[in-house]
Amino acid sequence: MKKGKQAGALMLLVASVIWGSTFVAQAMGMDHIGPFTFQALRSLIGSLALLPVILVFDRVKAKKGHQKPGKQHTKDLLIGGSLCGLTLFVAINLQQFGLLYTTPGKAGFLTALYILIVPIYGLFLGHKARSSLWLSVAIAAVGLYLLSVTEQFTISIGDLLLIACAFAFAVQILLADHFVMKVSGVKLCAVQFLVCGLLSLIAMFIFEKPTMSGILAAAGPLLYAGVLSSGVAFTLQILAQRTTPPAIASLLMSLEAVFAVITGIIILGQVPSTREIIGSALMFIAIVYAQQTSLPKEGSPVGSV
Repeated sequence: MKKGKQAGALMLLVASVIWGSTFVAQAMGMDHIGPFTFQALRSLIGSLALLPVILVFDRVKAKKGHQKPGKQHTKDLLIGGSLCGLTLFVAINLQQFGLLYTTPGKAGFLTALYILIVPIYGLFLGHKARSSLWLSVAIAAVGLYLLSVTEQFTISIGDLLLIACAFAFAVQILLADHFVMKVSGVKLCAVQFLVCGLLSLIAMFIFEKPTMSGILAAAGPLLYAGVLSSGVAFTLQILAQRTTPPAIASLLMSLEAVFAVITGIIILGQVPSTREIIGSALMFIAIVYAQQTSLPKEGSPVGSV
């Protein structure tokens, strides 16, 4: 592997560690503040954390002689950012409430179901599905059963919230995929975090009573989730995908769920049962297989900044 690809792979690995461990930060933050409060502050911090990245990318583009975006770009950015922010608000808060009832490790794998749901949604948009997708869905269904359904054939409210979260994330990803072809990916992400943060802020004042002492006590998890997960990890992903083949990039980003389990064990001492380990392994196989069989050819564009 060339040096550029090695550096890109390392950046994606670091990003996956950050994203996976963020599930633990989200769980720890709710020891002091409510779900809406956490996501409101985390999302607003994330939006601010991306401003320096936007300024740097704009300066680089200006030096290369790129023209400044016009009114249509601004319109698409506001519409796209608002729609993505609305769906992110639904998805991320379902996830946050789900973490009240289940472990970060399980949350990581259940959230990752969106990787399988996105191509299924695509069927309703006229896209064709490969036979490999249905094999992946079948494997994931077995994994989901082992991971979430108990021997008494019951499923927890937390798992249901996280499954709903995966469906919402799939919608958000399809929207982002549509608008990122028209606008800067970093700016789109910053606007969606801002919209998500403002909506969560409204919900926070309606349903919760945050205190300054609680917010200060949750400052560590908030900064970790806001600055590192939204700002640093997202920037690493953008830089890495310029030199990393899609097959390697997708595999490394899939490790997010694995790192959620590992950090949950190390930091919170939440050791999964044998049944949950087998279920997680099957879901990971399904997720990786689904991605590998639907990737663009190497050398094709991965994304836009």
